[in-house]
Amino acid sequence: MAALGDLVGIDDRTVLVLGQELDLERDQPDVANALVHRAGDTLVVVDTGVTEVFRAALREATGRVGPWSRALVLTTHGHPDHVGNNDLADELGVPAEHRVPAPDLDQMRDPAAYWVRSFERIAGLAPLPAPPVLAGRMLSLFRPMRPFGATTRTYEERAMELLRIGSLRFIGWTFADGAVRVLRSQGHCAGHVIVHLRDSGVLHLSDEGNGACGAMADADQLKIQTVLAAVAVLFEQGEAEFLTDGHTFAVRRGAEAVSHLDGLLEQATALQGAAVGLTGEGGQVRPSTFAARYAEAVAGLGAGGANPNAMFGAMMTVNQLRELGLRPESGEPDAPWSRPALRNPGATT
Repeated sequence: MAALGDLVGIDDRTVLVLGQELDLERDQPDVANALVHRAGDTLVVVDTGVTEVFRAALREATGRVGPWSRALVLTTHGHPDHVGNNDLADELGVPAEHRVPAPDLDQMRDPAAYWVRSFERIAGLAPLPAPPVLAGRMLSLFRPMRPFGATTRTYEERAMELLRIGSLRFIGWTFADGAVRVLRSQGHCAGHVIVHLRDSGVLHLSDEGNGACGAMADADQLKIQTVLAAVAVLFEQGEAEFLTDGHTFAVRRGAEAVSHLDGLLEQATALQGAAVGLTGEGGQVRPSTFAARYAEAVAGLGAGGANPNAMFGAMMTVNQLRELGLRPESGEPDAPWSRPALRNPGATT
């Protein structure tokens, strides 16, 4: 059984460092997988996870990928399970560069406000503490938390590039003489990027592959689905060979990667179909009732995502209701949701 900090070799210059799942009952933070790679003489670290144990594993991985004389640390997005050891860039003893997505700076500076807003959306949908209490309890698990270092800059401080990979076009940035490609995706959250390591054929989805329905308040379902479909094409065209992500603790190769990506897209359509059926002809639902039946549909489809739990399930529920075009009828807890009227009150034909 995999454990926090285990190293999985992909090739002689690429290592996946395994994280762990979130378990609030055991006071266990989730820790995202990280990639450690050498591109020429450049050490590349994609995400840094959190906890001292994981930091030590990252340092061990840097010694496995061969000699390097400079370093590049890339943050895929600003969630705490991905950024806690970002100041590692300052301790590597070589010239270093660290990049983060500009749209995620606010949540990196003030994660409590970000998570309180996220949890306010699900009040009453799961047996969870009040949003400020839940946010405080969860964030207290992520220690130490060092999301910024001396060399931290945003990707957006560099001009974006049009990147051609196979038959596809992406917007993003290249590093290490083009060997490292950072592609904007922005589905899982506002600033999310994915990373393509050209020479090793690794495509790191980070959290875009977490599940069929994005859970975060700033998730964009269409962008998640679009990037999953595009990445599947890259594998079909031989432009990528190994698929990794933030939370499934696996390396998928070739046809297995395509099957996994297709499965997520099939789950997304099946989940939305189930949700449409749960809203009924009138299109009005009470969130608590919908949440319970939606959870049954998620379980039946095996679509709970990489780290299924009541908290993320409730967050998926709200996003699914919004995806169907429903909106709350008032600000009261558990107020009914319905589709807005298709004409203005009092309008005449």
